[in-house]
Amino acid sequence: MRKSLMAALLVASAVLPAAGLAQANTLTIGFTSSETGKLNADATPQLRGFEMWRDQVNANGGIKAGGTDYKVKLKYYDDQSKAGRVQQLYSRLILQDNADFLFSPYSSGLTSTAAVVSEQFGKIMLTTGAAEGKTYKLGNKYLFQMYTPAAQYLKSALEVVKANNPKAKIALVYSNDGFSQGAAAGAADAAKSMGLNIVLNQSYSPDTTDFGPIINKIVSSGANVLIGGGHYADGSTLARQLYDKKSNLEFISLLVAPDIPKFASLGEAAEGVTVPSQWEPSVAYKPDFGPTASQFTTMFQNKYHTKPGYHAAGGYAAGLVLQHAIEQAGSIKTAAVAKTLNAMDATTFYGHIRFATKADEHGLQIGHDMVLAQWQQGSDGKLESKVVWPKSASNAAIVYPLKKSH
Repeated sequence: MRKSLMAALLVASAVLPAAGLAQANTLTIGFTSSETGKLNADATPQLRGFEMWRDQVNANGGIKAGGTDYKVKLKYYDDQSKAGRVQQLYSRLILQDNADFLFSPYSSGLTSTAAVVSEQFGKIMLTTGAAEGKTYKLGNKYLFQMYTPAAQYLKSALEVVKANNPKAKIALVYSNDGFSQGAAAGAADAAKSMGLNIVLNQSYSPDTTDFGPIINKIVSSGANVLIGGGHYADGSTLARQLYDKKSNLEFISLLVAPDIPKFASLGEAAEGVTVPSQWEPSVAYKPDFGPTASQFTTMFQNKYHTKPGYHAAGGYAAGLVLQHAIEQAGSIKTAAVAKTLNAMDATTFYGHIRFATKADEHGLQIGHDMVLAQWQQGSDGKLESKVVWPKSASNAAIVYPLKKSH
């Protein structure tokens, strides 16, 4: 498949203008975004992060490299949440739109498809919203991952269980997409090493809307803890149905969905649910460059009238890291920028950033740490997302066990 793709792309490149050179002091950054389809709720905040970064860079005169100021142009298409569109669109971004650099789509599955194209053409792609680790084990040279890898996602939730009830019975229930499977596999390994007991290991289709049969399995297993999930559509539905069916779980930690601000609209079904988070507004990292977390949060709220979650932060941080690498390299040439990214060991508002440079894991994120957030009632009675783990980063005590309505 890779050979046939390469052949098709080489034919296309022979009849199209040479790509990759900035034109009229403009840097074009290409990507796709799920403006429609099941990944829209997750992809929209990431897109907003990209756009806010672009607007700020351009308002400040552009990216400065080699004595030239480059304004940023974002060129993107709707991938409709479908991998089948991503290959075609990333080829178009490179061959027709002359993208100088690339951002990834949202989700590990779409990103792995985009990576085939970006690597064929030797294009730097910063991947955000894409935590699955295996894409970085294939000898790729130009991918740079912003997210902590999927295998580590649920480790913090298991640490909470270990600290509060080491004899808990855990149901590991997750979407059978690549990212969620990777997170679940990592969780299973971590649970075993911690001496925790997984009594149910169950996957489900990402399109599941009726979790009744799975909830029955959870209850029958005797589980009092649930970890897993997938993305927003399935995760929010699972949380609501767990509450409606009075599953009475002591602790729930779901991937992705609870970090989307509209998860709070579930009301009591959202209360107490935790999420492994790449970033939260309350973190207090001291950045080597760019805004603080507080400044980023204020800017984002002023622009979009909602609090940013880690999807938005990851999008903005990807732009910030690319900008810093270009400016440090003093060049927009791929080799120079890649060299700077390979050497990067820095802290931003989003946290520590460092990329693996070994050939068998190149571009894997090895510097960034995650936190665990929980939806709790604020003083005004409204739900707020609070950092509860690790304790060194927390701004609230964890609620464990949950109220019996769960």
